Amino acid sequence: MCGIAGYVTLQPSDSPSIIERMTDVIRHRGPDDFGFYRDPHASLGFRRLAIIDLSGGHQPMSNEDSSLWITFNGEIFNHADLRPALEHAGHRYASRSDTETILHAYEQYGPPSLLRLRGMFAFAIWDKHARKLFCARDRLGKKPFYYFWDGRTFVFASEIKAILEHPAVSPQFEDSLLPEYLSFGYISEERTLFRGIRKLMPGHHLTLALSGPNPQPVIAQYWDIPDPQPTPDDAHRDDASWISECRDRLEQTVRMRLMSDVPLGMFLSGGVDSSAIAALMKRNFSGPVKTFAVGYREAEYSELSYASHVASAIGTEHHEVVIGKDQFFNALPRLIWHEDEPIAWPSSVSLYFVSKLARDHVTVVLTGEGSDEMFGGYARYRHFSMNERYLRLYRILPRALRAAIRARVATSPLLSASLRRKLQHTFVGRSEDLESLYLDNFYSAFSAAEQRDLFNHLPPASPYANFRHYWDAKPGLSSLSRLLFTDQKTYLVELLMKQDQMSMAASIESRVPFLDHEFVEFSTRVPDRLKLRKGEGKYIVKKAIEGLVPNEIIYRRKMGFPTPLRDWLRDPSAARLFDIMRAKDGLLASFIDPAALDSLIAAQTSGHQDATDCLWRLLTLQVWGDMFLTGKREQRWEGIFPAAGPAL
Repeated sequence: MCGIAGYVTLQPSDSPSIIERMTDVIRHRGPDDFGFYRDPHASLGFRRLAIIDLSGGHQPMSNEDSSLWITFNGEIFNHADLRPALEHAGHRYASRSDTETILHAYEQYGPPSLLRLRGMFAFAIWDKHARKLFCARDRLGKKPFYYFWDGRTFVFASEIKAILEHPAVSPQFEDSLLPEYLSFGYISEERTLFRGIRKLMPGHHLTLALSGPNPQPVIAQYWDIPDPQPTPDDAHRDDASWISECRDRLEQTVRMRLMSDVPLGMFLSGGVDSSAIAALMKRNFSGPVKTFAVGYREAEYSELSYASHVASAIGTEHHEVVIGKDQFFNALPRLIWHEDEPIAWPSSVSLYFVSKLARDHVTVVLTGEGSDEMFGGYARYRHFSMNERYLRLYRILPRALRAAIRARVATSPLLSASLRRKLQHTFVGRSEDLESLYLDNFYSAFSAAEQRDLFNHLPPASPYANFRHYWDAKPGLSSLSRLLFTDQKTYLVELLMKQDQMSMAASIESRVPFLDHEFVEFSTRVPDRLKLRKGEGKYIVKKAIEGLVPNEIIYRRKMGFPTPLRDWLRDPSAARLFDIMRAKDGLLASFIDPAALDSLIAAQTSGHQDATDCLWRLLTLQVWGDMFLTGKREQRWEGIFPAAGPAL
């Protein structure tokens, strides 16, 4: 796990300070080592967090004749398996690092070499003789890769802040993406909130040849989440056979991710997924397993008791950290700086604190991300499935009658407020399209109508266009399979960026066993009945880990890393947060209706409306603007409640 940065240019450059600044700003990603490669047309930089081959593995690394140079972030878990064939083909190794295997594999096989790699990666390879740059990102998007191209200079890095250090780039707000940000809290396409800076999407590679006329980056997809393709035997398999295969495959992928020359640990929430990984680590790791958990002073939002119970049951060396409101908000500006874009979920802040705790003991942690999006773990899948099932029967009624009932549900004084609110989450009280029944209902913070009420001059883009793009790409699949695919292409990618950037802020490498690409491919074959059964999500995973994890943990109600944010935003001290949102020299001032903002804040503080998600979106966008655009970084650096002291 490291940080990479670099640039290539049509005009020869001899300024070594540029690449040094780019790598220095991401030194948290690699405090153990650094390195540079420079020639007239290319500069590559590297910051290293040493995990494998501690004495070797220095980057940027070259092949035998120094014609190719690589800067690489990630881990290739099957690199030792690939090495013998490459050596047999004549490639000579100078180290035992996985970086060198990528380089030799690219020499031998070209871009198809990516399909041989099993792991998490983002890298750039420079061919100095051909003046060609080849960049790639892993299949699911576990490692970040950002880039900028203006027709003359191509700049790339693990984090956007490194790109901003290049003189060809200046930070500007891409306000056309505001509708999607307000709805989801993140951007699910290749553009970012910085105009001109893009993401290389998961499962894609990019080639830029400087030698030809009018050079342009050429992007191609080398892997995608497959459609369900059951084998001939799958149709006749019983549940026990599927469950057994799930257990075996999960154990294999955990075992593969124990590869390390430094201490390992586990982020343990006390939920199904992290508990399963921790238990399998304990079975397959010869040394002590260290687990780490985070909670809040507000006990009703803390899962520490569950994490402690699991740690005791499976026998790990357990560590905990408890955080409060002031620590949370004082960390927020710096963590937004680390994430480069507004933080989508408050749990990102908690993730940083548990990463910081873990860094005192280990360098690598395993995490439980991915299972919900593969096997239907979120409650929204269950609710949408129920709504869709009963809507088919409800449509027996004429359309006009259904519309009249929907209108009455919204306004009828004969219904209690509680019942009216519950009905408005069902097919009875909502429009029958995907946007209303699923996205506005269970997913987005701001509906399109709410955005128009709050914002002046809102860009005309649809907030749901990217989600619909993936949903509409799979019309032949079941609704559950379409939802899982769409979340894997959008929501999960952002979760992985949260995981990467918050852990790397503390110089910790995180590994995600559930998202081994072979395990993901297996998940697409698993029948829906083994994912969502009688309202029970992740049915196959829960059955697979029975006996490993206590049943009271497996079958407890999912909490989902909760944060006391709603209560904090109703506390009198939240006035400081609201003042930040109202700032006339802030980013929001150009877009928001001040009176509508005041109404939203009043609805939250009075308890009349739960506007927590909406206010979080606005707060983090405003602070992001302060950190990158409005010149207030120094003012925000020590936190929002600086009297309480710095949090980092």
